[in-house]
Amino acid sequence: QVQLVESGGGLVQTGGSLRLSCLASGRTFSSYIMGWFRQAPGKEREFVANIRWSTGLPNYAESVKDRFTISRDNAKNTVYLQMNSLKPDETAVYYCAADRFLAGTRSYMNPREYDYWGQGTQVTVSS
Repeated sequence: QVQLVESGGGLVQTGGSLRLSCLASGRTFSSYIMGWFRQAPGKEREFVANIRWSTGLPNYAESVKDRFTISRDNAKNTVYLQMNSLKPDETAVYYCAADRFLAGTRSYMNPREYDYWGQGTQVTVSS
């Protein structure tokens, strides 16, 4: 049973930084891709970043490039999302997601492409 547990959310001022963590368990994740998504009230869940566990190759939404960094620590089975220069409109619940990586047509930028989800962690950016 795959379990994903996020932590690290909180309240931060505009321009501040937070680092989110996602502890993964229940599987060997070397063949998985891990994603971060966020969902603000009344809005759809949107892609933030993902990373292939085996290669560490990251992919980012345009809106967060050069400000956010996704990484993973194999020894700790943990994926991180370092968020810098945060903006008020990035206030949302941030979710960690996982799915087995299949090379081909999937972009892994769509939440429907992930089978496993954490419970989410709230990030609030004050203006």
